[in-house]
Amino acid sequence: MVSVASWNINSVRLRMPIVAQFLTEQAPDVLCLQEIKTVEETFPFEAFNALGYTHHAIHGQKGYHGVATVSRIPMKEFSRHDWQANGEARHVGVELTGRGLGSGQDMVIENVYVPAGGDVPDREVNPKFGQKLDFLQRMTDWAETIERPTLIVGDFNIAPLESDVWSHKQLLKVVSHTPLEVETLQRFKDAHDFVDVGREFIKDPERYFSWWSYRSKDYRVGDRGRRLDHMWASPELAAKATGHSIYEDCRGWEKPSDHIPLVTEFAL
Repeated sequence: MVSVASWNINSVRLRMPIVAQFLTEQAPDVLCLQEIKTVEETFPFEAFNALGYTHHAIHGQKGYHGVATVSRIPMKEFSRHDWQANGEARHVGVELTGRGLGSGQDMVIENVYVPAGGDVPDREVNPKFGQKLDFLQRMTDWAETIERPTLIVGDFNIAPLESDVWSHKQLLKVVSHTPLEVETLQRFKDAHDFVDVGREFIKDPERYFSWWSYRSKDYRVGDRGRRLDHMWASPELAAKATGHSIYEDCRGWEKPSDHIPLVTEFAL
C-alpha cells in the first residue's frame, strides 16, 4: 500500500506547524505540496526529516509559486517541465523506487501548480487567462507522450463539474469554472485517458470542495467552496486505487491554507 497526499499549502515555511500536524495524524507515504513560496535553500528540510520524510524533490521560487514532493519511501526526481514557458517553478515529477515497486516502474508522480488565470475570462483583455490556457495545452501535448503509469496531482485551478462548485449558475463566468476552462481541461484528460480518482470515490453529483476563499471569516458559513485540487491517474494505476480521502477540517486549523489536503491510497 502506498498513500499519496496533495496540498496547496500557500507558504510551506509559514504553515509548517499544520503540515507537521497533518503528517503526524495521517502519515501519507508521499506529500506533494504546491505554492511553497520558497527557494530550495530555505525549504524546511529539517522539519520534514524529523517527521520521517527524508526524501525530497524541490522546485522552488522566492515568494511565489513553487512545488515540493517529500516522501517517507525512496524516490528520486524524475522531471521538471516549464509548462508556463517563462521559468516559473510550477512542476516537479518523481518516481518511486524500492519498497518492491519494481525499481520505480510502478508509479511516477507529477506535482503541478496550474496558474490561477486572473479575474477576467478573456485572453484578449487578460493575458494571465491566456497563459493559463496555454499552460494546459502544453500539459496536453506532454500527456500524449506518457509511457509509464502516472499520477498527476496538484492545484489545477479549475473546478470542472457542477458539483465541484457552490453555485454552477453564479460561477459560469468566473475564472476556474468557465466552459472554456472546463473544455480545455477535458482535452488534457482525454490526451492520456486520465481517471479522476477523487470522483471515483466521491461520486458526482456529491458535493466535493477543496478550496474556500480567505474572504469568509468562517469557511463553513455559506460553504462557498470549489474543487480546484485534483488527483488523476493513468488507467492502469487508477485501477489500483483503493481509497480517497479529503480533510476539510484542516481548513479550520490555526493559520490555515485556503486549500485542504487530498489523499489517495494505492495497492501496488
